Amino acid sequence: MPSPDTLRTTRIPLSHGPGSVPALGFGTLIPDPVATTEAVRAALRAGFRHLDCSERYRNEQLVGDATREAIDAGVLQRDSLFVSTKLWNNNHRPDRVRSALEASRNRLHLDYVDCYLVHTPFAFHPGDEQDPRDASGQIVYDPGVRLVETWQAMESLVADGRCRSIGLSNVSLQQVQEVVASARIKPALVQVESHPYLPQWDLLEYCRRQGIVLVAFAALGHGMAPRVLDDPLIVAISRRVNKTPAQVLLAWAVQRGTAPLTTSTKAHRIEENFDISALPEDAMQQIQAQVTSRVRFNAVVGSGVPGFIPRGT
Repeated sequence: MPSPDTLRTTRIPLSHGPGSVPALGFGTLIPDPVATTEAVRAALRAGFRHLDCSERYRNEQLVGDATREAIDAGVLQRDSLFVSTKLWNNNHRPDRVRSALEASRNRLHLDYVDCYLVHTPFAFHPGDEQDPRDASGQIVYDPGVRLVETWQAMESLVADGRCRSIGLSNVSLQQVQEVVASARIKPALVQVESHPYLPQWDLLEYCRRQGIVLVAFAALGHGMAPRVLDDPLIVAISRRVNKTPAQVLLAWAVQRGTAPLTTSTKAHRIEENFDISALPEDAMQQIQAQVTSRVRFNAVVGSGVPGFIPRGT
């Protein structure tokens, strides 16, 4: 009798913090409030146990409400859930980091978050405005703080248990290396855009050596052109294994050792995206060798300006 396929429940060990992170994660960047609540409910029902959040998404309260509802209803227990959220750019000054975490934690109705990440390596002008701009509409950056200083403030959060691990997001290999070189606590997670059109092999290999989990956002290409979901090889493999292209992409991401994030507001899509199965090894090799397109869909790495969040949201 063949062994059951457990790919969907894969967990990846962390270098520090709460033991491991569920490889399949559900991203909560959903602008519509009603859709956010329903999507998180559906994700938890489907089996997702990794929720990716951010103060910049401006919906932590809604995610927290849905999560608390599921815990109270016995759908899941808190210790089975991995919740990450992120420090936004206007809070990079060390004296603002702790209060930003506390605000996120309270909105999420959690005693602790499993991982707290620096959302981008760009510091914006400190203050209440998340998107500070000058008279000409240009972002106002904060030259008075370096990423390593923000990281040191992040490290100080771990000791009191309000966040169990810390990480980075939207960073380059060089930026990760710079933080690791000076870190007392290495990043547990590094979250970057990654899919077959942007595989980030060099960063992934470095993270493997350092015991860092690479979390892959936009794992399905975020529906943008050129569509990874329509790639001829991905479509051919999906037909061969009787899975959707989305399921193929998510399985590829998990099998190569990353933790992909996926987002949808449709319950059937959410259930489908959790229902992944292992790909044959030759399919894994084909994707690596034969998909040669290289596209980055989110320009946030160049400026810190969120690429998937509409202006004003």
